[in-house]
Order: sequence, then C-alpha cells, then structure tokens
Amino acid sequence: MKYDPIKKSLGIVFNKTPILRKLFYSMLDILLLRAWYIKKELRLWNPKSNNLNLLDAGAGFGQYTYFMSKINKSWNIDAVDVKQEQIDDCNNFFTQINKSAQVRFQYGDLTQFVKENNYDFILSVDVMEHIEDDNAVFRNFYKSLKDGGMLLISTPSDQGGSDVHDDEDSFIDEHVRDGYNINDIIEKLKGAGFSKAEAKYSYGKPGQISWSLSMKYPIMLLNVSKIFFIILPVYYLITFPFSLILNYIDTNKTHKTGTGLIVKAWKY
Repeated sequence: MKYDPIKKSLGIVFNKTPILRKLFYSMLDILLLRAWYIKKELRLWNPKSNNLNLLDAGAGFGQYTYFMSKINKSWNIDAVDVKQEQIDDCNNFFTQINKSAQVRFQYGDLTQFVKENNYDFILSVDVMEHIEDDNAVFRNFYKSLKDGGMLLISTPSDQGGSDVHDDEDSFIDEHVRDGYNINDIIEKLKGAGFSKAEAKYSYGKPGQISWSLSMKYPIMLLNVSKIFFIILPVYYLITFPFSLILNYIDTNKTHKTGTGLIVKAWKY
C-alpha cells in the first residue's frame, strides 16, 4: 500500500489557493492522531518566550511548521526536507501568507545537517523510521540544540507500527526499520549526548481503530482507484465523529503498549 502517491494527489487538490492549503492543514490536524499528540506536547513545552529558534526536521507538507508559526509570531523557524519539490511548494505558500520572514524551508539531509547550539526546540514527526543512520541524526540534533533545548520525536514503535505485521496493507516498504523499541531509542539518544530522554506509547487500541478508520481504509480504496475521491466526503461524514472520540481517548490515556512512540530528550 503506497502512501506518498496519495499524499501527492491530495497536495495537488488542496494547493490551488492558500485558503484550501489552510483547510488541508486543519483536516490533517483533526484526522491524524499524531497531530493531536504533537499539539499537546507543544502546549506542554511552550515556554511563553519570544525570539526562539525552532527546527522542523523533515517538514513534509509543512503542517507542523504552520502550527508552530501561529503559536508565537516572534519564533524563527527553519524547516528542512530532502524533497526539493516540497521545499519549493512550502516556501511559495508561506510567502503567500506573509510568513516568509518567520519561516524558511530549505534542503537538509538530517544525517549531515547541523547548526551548532542554534535551536531551542527541534521537532521530528514520522521521519526517523525512514533514515538508516539514525545515530548520526541524533548526534546532529544534540549538536544543533542550545543548552536547555528540547527534542520531540513522533515515530512508529516496534509493536506493530506502520501495520508491519500486515504484509498486504503495510506502509513498511517506505521505512528502513519496522519501528523503535521504546528502551532502545532512549539509549540511542543518551548515547548521542542527551542528558535526559523519555518515551511513551501512542496509538493504543483506540488510536489504532481511529487510524484504520481515518487513514488506512481510505488510502486502501484510493490505491485501488482515484474514483474513490468522490465518495470520501460521505465516508468521512460517517466515520469522523467516531475518529474524533477515539483520538481524544487515545491522547488522554496512558498505554502499556502502542504502535507509536512520543519521545522527548533534553540537552543540559
């Protein structure tokens, strides 16, 4: 089951005007459980300080960059990705909405990208599972953070993340690892220099059901035929209330296991 072609198709549809792009971001924020977790953690971290430097490491469509730019207009945000097409697209959008002075998208290979002692906060959402040399990335994150800075990572766990146990309908062909063991990723971060690191499971049972309803099944249909774009509004009209409730439950519950991880690390 391919994810990137669907993302590209959706991007084309919603990228026609800035209003549609913002609508697309709002839809992702509501439907994607990981967005619920990231926004919750950002609210917990938010130091209420001005003129901070932030890095969105593997920015993709730029939805998290956009969200951070709205929290505090004085924050300076670098957003890096390896796909030049997405970088150009995001720079164009943020220029259109008059945020180009605050936000800068650029090419960046995270195994090499370093700005020593520059960032107060680094965000990496569903990126590390795509990178073979994760130890190099963790070392670069550590070097790039200022003292007192924090790293926030969302990534699949080794408890079935990306539907790894489902050979027919897995996203794992786009990943270099099945997912992280919760203890292993903490040890890797400490090995990279971080003084403190902690992780918790996300996507427990409620989240897994929500993800299947809101993402897995629609993408399966769209991989069969793009004609299913026509019925998606009706599908989401029916399933959206259930996904909303399940997302709320998942983000407000402690999970003994889960297919995702929320990882935080600090440099002191």
